Order: sequence, then structure tokens, then C-alpha cells
Amino acid sequence: MTTQPPGRKATASSKLRLVMDLLGPYRRWVMVILAAMLVETAMSLAGPWPLKIILDNVVGNHKPPGWLDALRFIDLAGDKMELAAVAGVAVLVIALLGALASYIDNYYTESVSQWVAHDLRMRVYDHLQRLSLGYYDTHQTGSILSTLTADIKTIQGFASSGTLGILVDLLTIVGMLGIMFWLDWDFALIAIGVTPFLLLFVARFNREVKDATHEVRRYQSDIVAVVQQGLESIRIVKAFGRQELEENQLAKVSHATVDAALAARRVKSLLSPAVSITVAGCTGYVLWRGTGLVMQDVMTVGALTVFLTYLGKFFKPVQDLAKMSNSMAQTAVAIERIQLILDTDDILPEKPGATDPGKLRGEIAFDHVAFSYNAEAKVLSDVVFRIAPGQTVGVVGPTGSGKSTVVSMIPRFYDPTGGVVWIDGVDVRDYDLQALRRQIGFVLQDTALFHGTIRENIAYGRPDATDAEIAEAARLANADEFISRMAHGYDTMVGERGMTLSGGQRQRIGIARAVIRDAPILILDEPTAALDTESEKLVMDALQRLMKGRTVITIAHRLSTIRDADKIIVVKGGVVAEEGSHEELVARGGVYAELYRTQIQPASPTGA
Repeated sequence: MTTQPPGRKATASSKLRLVMDLLGPYRRWVMVILAAMLVETAMSLAGPWPLKIILDNVVGNHKPPGWLDALRFIDLAGDKMELAAVAGVAVLVIALLGALASYIDNYYTESVSQWVAHDLRMRVYDHLQRLSLGYYDTHQTGSILSTLTADIKTIQGFASSGTLGILVDLLTIVGMLGIMFWLDWDFALIAIGVTPFLLLFVARFNREVKDATHEVRRYQSDIVAVVQQGLESIRIVKAFGRQELEENQLAKVSHATVDAALAARRVKSLLSPAVSITVAGCTGYVLWRGTGLVMQDVMTVGALTVFLTYLGKFFKPVQDLAKMSNSMAQTAVAIERIQLILDTDDILPEKPGATDPGKLRGEIAFDHVAFSYNAEAKVLSDVVFRIAPGQTVGVVGPTGSGKSTVVSMIPRFYDPTGGVVWIDGVDVRDYDLQALRRQIGFVLQDTALFHGTIRENIAYGRPDATDAEIAEAARLANADEFISRMAHGYDTMVGERGMTLSGGQRQRIGIARAVIRDAPILILDEPTAALDTESEKLVMDALQRLMKGRTVITIAHRLSTIRDADKIIVVKGGVVAEEGSHEELVARGGVYAELYRTQIQPASPTGA
């Protein structure tokens, strides 16, 4: 299963630019974090020195270093226990300052990570809202949901837990290098000499982990897609008894996810032990060599202790990198997947001077319109017709003829790849997109209702509608009667996708939604196709009231619903094959007459 067609990879510069854009609003918090990290780094560097003082100047007989003379209120040379007390207090002060700095950077890092995740989530969702329907025709919703949730959560988790530790270690290493060279430069060269090889070792295997993680995330998206499809279609699954099929599909992608994850287990398991062994080897050598220097009075026990402590900390960033290679790979993949969405330019362009159409008259014209999803999938080639203001027009044609695509051009769900769609004599691309769509009402074959109250669903297209306007719209749509019988009336909660209501009730709420919008252009997509006779009568009665004084375009599958249309447009093979009234087209004996004969006459005992 392929979650999405391959696209160009996000570049390192684009990913860095995305990170910097997200951190921009929180620069002050980032500065506080950096300041706290500097204090934490200083305390980490100072940590071993009280122990050195104890070993060299209290237990041992070495003279206290000159910088301790700053503490003139204590005669450090005269009382070793007082010097030990100073060292003990220094341990506490270092710990307190380090703890305070750690609390500040952790607190603000978590805050930044939460808000960055929020901003990133909103940026991606806003971009998804602006993408054309063509993008959703070629991308699985499950994959998009996985990116919007799991990938952003991965980035947030890494930012709050991993980034801080690595940055603190990297700052610490710079300070430790200077001190290690000061203590014993040839020992320091051991650490410097080994580090490049360790980094190359980690980088080499980190690429393999990242490649494996790409596969894991792809299959995890497939899991979301399979589960979403199965749950959304649960009634169909149960009706046809295909639970086992759905479970097998999930098992297939789940097994693929496990296989992809285990493919990297050797690498993940090898990295950390390899680094630990290298560090242990360096430490063992320094311990052996340093002991000899101590016995020769070339180095103090305290200096050796400090050096060994620093040596362990010096390799910590490399060890952390090894341990976090999987997390870092997951984060890099998550950023790439998000960047691929943000880099998608399948957005309907709006001209800088786009105008608000105001109240449209409803004149629509297609001027040699062509459309294709891609070079291989040409849908429309040369569509030409005109609809006068206030006309009721039916659009019919064989399955796959492009009639839904034709109607989708009017609200600019798609833009033509050739020709022009005119509304009131203006190219629809010259109108402000949202202002144009506010002038168009929709009643679809399967009305989509959202989780919320009936009141909220009716007012979905016009949130500022008053309760009185909502009730009047419901009355005109023949919906007030069944809404009033409900226990909570207009405040009744609608279940997922409106499944707690019948098909006829959902359609009447959809009509009420169109009524309250009061748009001059109305698009109907066979709104009575799935209804029983009684519900169809109520819906058709409501539609007749809604259609008055409007330009109405109906996508018709049942030709009986458009017999009274002012004009019928027949689409076939990507062009307008015929147009005219019902009687004219039947008399012409063309495509429409054949469709009509196939649908109507076999059901008529008279053959009329």
C-alpha cells in the first residue's frame, strides 16, 4: 500500500528554515534557556573540583591553589577541616545552582516545545485547508492524519527531552577541553584523537537507522489509513461480513511495520555498546598511565580524579548520540514528512487584486474549458455552455463522463487547465475565493453533518445566524417538525457523521443549511437518490422552496428528477454532447434519449 506518491525531498536548508521560523516567536524564552544552560555547563565543569581540593589539599599535603586566597575570611592554610567545610559548601552551592539552572531550562524547554508543536500543528492544518481537492484525490487521509498527529508529537517529544541534553553536553565539552589540556595535554590528545572515529562510526550507522525509520513511519501511516477506512465504513464491513478481510489488511501492514523496525535492531543495538567499549578503553589507559604519574609525583590524585571525570563527560555527547540515534532519526523523518506537506504548492492561486463579487446574479458560462488531473488523466477537453440567471439546469452523462468535475469548477474546487469559467461575466479566478463560495449553496447526495448540535449544523455555513433564522430555515426545509419532537430540540447532539439521524432527516438539515446561507447559486448533487418515497417527497417539497429565484445546477443520476429543468446539459467524453429541454433531447434521439430510454421506459408499463 502506498500512502502518497513520491515527492521531492525536503532539503536541509528548508528543514532548518522551518525550525528557525517556529522558534522565532519564542526568542526570549530561548535566550533564557541558553543562559540557564550556560550556568548548568559551568556547574558541571566546577563539579569535580571540591573533590580535588579534598584529595589534594585536605587528605593530601599539597598547598591550596592560589585562587582560594579570595576566601580571606578563612585561614585555609591553618585548618584543613575548615578547607574541607568550604569544599563541602561548594558542593552544595554547585548543586543548588545547577539544579536551579536545570529547572529553568527544563521548564522553558517544555513550554517552547509545547507551543512550537501547537504552532506547527496549526501551520500544517492551515496549509492542508488551502490545498486544492486535487491533493486529496492522490493522498490518503490516514497518512495525512499520521503526519498531523504522530510526526508532530515525535518532534515535540524530541525537543522537550533530547535537544537540551545534547546542547548542554556540547557546551560542556568545549570547557572541558581547555581544562583537560591544562591538566595534562597528552591525555587530552587521547580524547581528541578517538572522537572523530567515534563520530564517523555513529554517523555511518545513523544513516541506516534513518532509512529504516523512513520505512517504519511509512507503514505506521498505512496502519492509520487502514484503521480509519475500516472504522469509517464499519456498517458496510459488518453488512458484508468482511471483518476478517479488514483484520487481515491491518495484520499485513502491522507485520510490515514490525519487519521494518526490526531491520534496524542490529544497528541500534550495536551503537551504544561500541561507544561504551571505546570510552572504557580510553578511561582504562588514562587510569593506568595516570596512576604511574601519581606514584612519580608528576600528577596529584585530585588532578587524576578531575581528569577521569572530565574524560567520562567528554564522551557523553557521543554516547548520547548513539543512544538517541533512533529518536533523532524519527525526528528527522518527521520533519521531512511535515516539510513535504508544507512544500506542496497544489494551492488554488488568488490574485492580489481579487474582488468580492457581492450579490451575484447567477449567470454562468463555460468557455472551452479543459481539465486534467495529470497528463495521463484528461477529464474535460472542450466544455462550452451558458446558464442564464435564475435558470434550473440539469447536468447528466454516463458514469465517468466528467459531470461532477464540471460542477466542481463553479466554486473553484478545481481550476481549469484550459479555457475560462465565467460568473456574471467575470473569470472566477478574479474573485476572492471565500467571497465567491459564500455566494454558492450546496445540497449533496450524502449530507455531511459534524459532531455538534443540530443548531450548529444548520448554521455551519453562516455562524452568525440567529435562533429565529435557524428555526425559519428548518421550517422551510421541512425539518422543524422532526427537530421539535426531539428531547433537546435544536440542542440535540448529532452523532458521528449524523448517523443518529435518518437519511431524509440529514438531507433536510442540509437543505436548511443551504436556506440559511441564502446564496444566489445553488448546486444539487442528486439529493434524493438514497431516500425512500416519503422522505423524498418531503425533501423535494423543501427543495422547490429553496430553488425559487436562484440559479440551480443539479447533477442528476435519476433523469426523472430533472424533467422540468429549463435546460439539460449532457456531458460525454469530456465535452458537452447535447443540451436542451427534456422534450427536445428525447425527440433528438441522441445520448440523453438513450439514457432516458434505459432508465425510464423499462419501468413504465406503457412504454412512455
